[in-house]
Parts: sequence; C-alpha cells; structure tokens
Amino acid sequence: MSKYSDKAIALRNDPNVHYNCAQSVVITFAEDAGLTDEQAFNVAANFGSGMKMASVCGAMTGGLMVLGLFGLNSPDIMNAYYGALKKNHSSFMCADLLRINKEAGGEKKPHCDRMVYECVELVESILREKMIITD
Repeated sequence: MSKYSDKAIALRNDPNVHYNCAQSVVITFAEDAGLTDEQAFNVAANFGSGMKMASVCGAMTGGLMVLGLFGLNSPDIMNAYYGALKKNHSSFMCADLLRINKEAGGEKKPHCDRMVYECVELVESILREKMIITD
C-alpha cells in the first residue's frame, strides 16, 4: 500500500466527516496538486453519488479531476484510464454499479470504498508512469 491508498482508506473510514467518493479521490491527491483538503472537498462536493443523480461514478469522476489537475488529458491517457476501469466494470454509471453489486449480494459502502481505492490506485499508477509523483 502507498501513502495514497492509506489516505483514501483513512478518509473513507473517518467517523467525523462523510467524504463522498469523488471527494475521497480528489482529497487523496490534493496536497500534490497544490490544493488544500478544503478546496478539494469543495471542488468535488457535487460529484458524489454519480453527480448527485446516479450518473457517472463519483470515484471515477474524482480520478478524472485529479488527472486534469496535473494537466493529463490526452486521448492516450483518457483511453488508458477508461480502459483499465472497463476491464473491471460493465458500466461507469453509479446506479448500474450499485445495482450490479446489490444483485451479487454486496453492500453499498464496501462497494463504494472499493471503487475509491481502485480509482486512487489507477490514478497513482498513471501519475507515477508520467513521473509526476516519484516518492
């Protein structure tokens, strides 16, 4: 595990504050992107629960926000990001992901936690590959 995974886990398990999936991903990388946790919290506030309307997964959109913060928006990077997620998921829509999880007997929070960790690890991998983070 890395410091990024550790931070995401801590955010998801914080009993004092509810961080939505997008916030959990963006706050994890906030310091490296030059943002305060509060700024990252506010920027990602409306992207949890699939943009608050069961649309695109908040963890996935949080990952896109982080990549954008580091200027990573080329078609190659976007294809790699989406391709990696598509290997594990048949949809990018929050409602579909939750329905599929529920049909498989899963609970919501552990599912959303896994989505956050997956997106954090994927973003970290891309940032390391591009030598943006090196520690």
